[in-house]
Parts: sequence; structure tokens; C-alpha cells
Amino acid sequence: MKVLIIYVSVFQGNTKKVAKTMAEVLDAQLLEPEEVIIDSLPEYDLIGFGSGIYWGRFYKRLRNFIKELPNFQSKRAFIFGTCGHKEIPSKPIEKLLLKKGFTVVDKFSCLGFNTFFLSRLLGRSNIGRPSIEDFERAREFAKNIQEKVKVQ
Repeated sequence: MKVLIIYVSVFQGNTKKVAKTMAEVLDAQLLEPEEVIIDSLPEYDLIGFGSGIYWGRFYKRLRNFIKELPNFQSKRAFIFGTCGHKEIPSKPIEKLLLKKGFTVVDKFSCLGFNTFFLSRLLGRSNIGRPSIEDFERAREFAKNIQEKVKVQ
């Protein structure tokens, strides 16, 4: 199975760390949106899309990248992200992917170290996150998604 993970990781590198963990399990190639050769996407069996969450949304570079993609027929994808204080808001990015012909097979979320000023004031800085446990969950997620895709 050929896997590509497209990610945007800014500030602390939380999302990149999670993407690398998943890539190790999936033997996936890791690229930022600007590094992707669009014509090569059909050769992948599974594509992951992830970023940190900023102001309640996936990072704009990732959203714009998805908007510019051509339509695919039944291309399988997964979504992942790191966020400051709650689950990733996956519905908007999932809708973008569905419009492009992707089938979203699963999604993953974990807390990330949050440097946003108000979060620090409210005690939501998540120091030490993603944690060892978060990386283990990312590994398990990758193993499970690998099995799901093989079965389909």
C-alpha cells in the first residue's frame, strides 16, 4: 500500500511529530502542500491530511491546497490534527475532501502544546503535549487505518 501524508506544522512542530509517527507505521511519504506533485497523487492508495488547528480551523495552507486539487474517483483519505483544547473540527475539511472525490476513512486528534496567549492565561497550554501516550495513540491509529484500508 502506497501512502502519502500531507501536513502543515507551524510554531511548535506538534503536527509534524504526529505525522512522522504515523508515517513510520504506514511507511508513508511526508510532504508539505507546496512539495506535492499533484500528478503523482493517483498512484497513492491512501492520503493523510493534517495540520494544527488555528482559530478553530485547519491551517489555511492545507485548506487552499485541497481546494485546488482536481477531482478524484474514490480516493481514500484520513484526517488528523493537533489542537489546543478540544477535538479537531473535522467536518469542514471533510466536506472539502468529499467534494474532491475522497472517502474519509478515519480521523485522529490529540492535544498539542498551545502558545496562544489567552490559552496560557486560562491554563490550557498543554505543556508536554503531544505526550508519549498521544504518540502511542497515533501509532495505533495508523495500524488500525492500515487494516481498514486493506479490508476495503
